[in-house]
Amino acid sequence: MNWEDLARELAQPTDSKIVLLVMDGLGGLPVNGRTELQAAHKPNLDETARRGICGLTDPVFLGITPGSGPAHLALFGYDPLRYQLGRGILEAMGSGVEVGREDVVARGNFATFRDGLVVDRRAGRISTEENQKLCELINKKIPEINGIRVSLFPGKEHRFVLRISGPGLSDALTDADPQKEGKPAVPARALAAEAEFTAGIINGFLEELKKVLAGESRANYALLRGFSKFPSNLPSMAELYQIKPAAIANYPMYRGLTRLLGMEVLEVGPETEDLFNVLEKNYERYNFFYLHYKKTDSAGEDGRYEDKVKAIEDIDRFIPRLWQLRPDVLVITSDHSTPSVLKSHSWHPNPFVLVSDRAPADEVNQFTEKDCGRGSLGRFPSLQVMPLMLACALKLKKYGA
Repeated sequence: MNWEDLARELAQPTDSKIVLLVMDGLGGLPVNGRTELQAAHKPNLDETARRGICGLTDPVFLGITPGSGPAHLALFGYDPLRYQLGRGILEAMGSGVEVGREDVVARGNFATFRDGLVVDRRAGRISTEENQKLCELINKKIPEINGIRVSLFPGKEHRFVLRISGPGLSDALTDADPQKEGKPAVPARALAAEAEFTAGIINGFLEELKKVLAGESRANYALLRGFSKFPSNLPSMAELYQIKPAAIANYPMYRGLTRLLGMEVLEVGPETEDLFNVLEKNYERYNFFYLHYKKTDSAGEDGRYEDKVKAIEDIDRFIPRLWQLRPDVLVITSDHSTPSVLKSHSWHPNPFVLVSDRAPADEVNQFTEKDCGRGSLGRFPSLQVMPLMLACALKLKKYGA
């Protein structure tokens, strides 16, 4: 029996409330002897650590660097090795793109291509308005490839969603993205014989796109990754856990993932304060809340150490508003680490704190990687976060006689 089977058997509906704050990419590595968490002035996060029990979580396995999708799936109690969701479907769902059962979608970045190399994977983070104009142009100039309909849907800054629609499509493709700057563009490759046709469509589209964007100085190419179709075997959180969940996130991928899991995705503005305003406004309507904070991850991916420190300090001043709600269970953690010194996701564990009347505090006094590692929970898989939260909220019945 696995956790999913146990959840179906043991979960019970209650009025108790759970709040899960995910500070994306929170964990770091030392720069001049201190991680971003150690350098930040964060009295309220430290106070939360003193009130709760702490530990470190691993999203997949020791040494495995996770994407945001599998890392979040694990936090929500879904085995990331069993449920492998493409980035494309998450981005599409989060952006409100309608995806048919036979469509294939991918996450796209406008990029700068020069002298045969990808020199900027984000095209200088072009404005959202410029993105919209480019997508409109491409949709007009490249409506189809070999009878397969092609559509681009603009997102924030350099991001967009690609959807291809037609018969005989497969998502068994490698990314058309070298993943690093200073490398040549790479074509999509078929991972199975039935995907050869789809790979041809994608690569044909990219060749045509080069021609359409030839006059652009920054956004003159595109990178595509996470080719995926609509998943058919994913149970909802309400079904598994007997809860009424809501998601408060303003980035498309996280809105898409939570929508796939059956959460009610609430509208929220771009500012840190907006997360807490929406939580307070809707607190009586739901009993499980997921809040997603992106700024820590964005700064880490760009290698902006000081900005990641500031992002931690920015959200710290709002933490007392979580205390004032007095949820039965409050958890603050991350999906994965994004050390600014690496400028990417990493395999390092995530700091974790849980506050509940049913979880006596340990001896941890600061919310840092090192201090959480000395907490009473030790180091444990992210997949165990959901059963721990449900247990402390008295939402699980006894197992066995």
